[in-house]
Amino acid sequence: MSDDKTQQRIEELQEQLRNTPVNKGTEKDRARIKAQIAKLQERQQQQAKKGGARGYGYGLRKQGDMTVCLVGYPSTGKSTLLNSLTDAESEVGDYAFTTLSVEPGVLHLNGATIQIWDVPGLIEGASLGKGRGKEVISVVRNADLLIILTDPYRLEAIETLYADLYTAGLRLNTRPPDVKIHKTDKGGINISATVSLEVDEESLKDVCREYGLTNADITIREHISIDEFVDALADNRVYMPCILTVNKIDEINQSYLETLQQQYPSAIFLSAQTGTHIEQLKSTIWSYSGLITAYMKKIGEEPDYDEPLVVKQGVTIEGACSQIHKDFVKRFKYARIWGPSAAFPEQTVGKDHTLQDGDVVELHFYR
Repeated sequence: MSDDKTQQRIEELQEQLRNTPVNKGTEKDRARIKAQIAKLQERQQQQAKKGGARGYGYGLRKQGDMTVCLVGYPSTGKSTLLNSLTDAESEVGDYAFTTLSVEPGVLHLNGATIQIWDVPGLIEGASLGKGRGKEVISVVRNADLLIILTDPYRLEAIETLYADLYTAGLRLNTRPPDVKIHKTDKGGINISATVSLEVDEESLKDVCREYGLTNADITIREHISIDEFVDALADNRVYMPCILTVNKIDEINQSYLETLQQQYPSAIFLSAQTGTHIEQLKSTIWSYSGLITAYMKKIGEEPDYDEPLVVKQGVTIEGACSQIHKDFVKRFKYARIWGPSAAFPEQTVGKDHTLQDGDVVELHFYR
């Protein structure tokens, strides 16, 4: 099926879903339609990926410790924000579609190297391919963190943007449903649950069949909707943290700003032009990064605070050693720790000790 025909079929099914009333009697029908739509959208993305994204900037490779993507409608100030956060020199213009390719920049934060991508502004219908939307979203899906940027004049359009990203398979600020699927050779579809199911079991089985799944043991460990069950079966879902930011607060009065802050309490209100609250955004990026910094200390010397070791949260001494040098794990004897993870200063620990942000580490090795 061609991409155009796939999209036409999706729209037909979406219209059918809108016209199907929501009640107990139509639950199975609605579940089947949703599964068909999700499967076709998956096929769309596979076709787009197979065809490859064209144009400079869409072949960017992830570099550094983390990749952040700036997303928003045209002229919300993404290029200005990129320049304010990083050492990039993105072209800035107060008109739509200034950014015609992906502009990368680097944010050096707490010793980490964070790559930031400024992608072309999205327009309504981006998930359907409008305004090069599919190309842009293919880049967005590869990021580790999404920053959605709007301004005080277009806040009402945010829900439309969220809906477009949802249609494209992005699940923001949530986690995958706790559903375990074990495919089997025979026996049909067996569904067990540790909670009471709020969705008819036959509807769930119909969804499985739409995905070509006829034999499987499925365990559901939380209350889920039919949409979340579809997500569990789909291969194209991307779960990603997201920060909502509102730019250009230097253009509005304090009273209106306070009203908006009450309406959107989780958003960061900033001015990329003046630098207002840029540090708050950097701090929030760091909190979402899943990174910590540890400071290495040679025996008899002061810690090296200029070049910290950047590692993932939950890393052990062994993991830190392997990141520094492959031979360090083999030669490791013990470590001395100062800081948050130490029970007391200069605590002696083994390779299984878990580091925390701000630790000072002194490694000792066998000769």
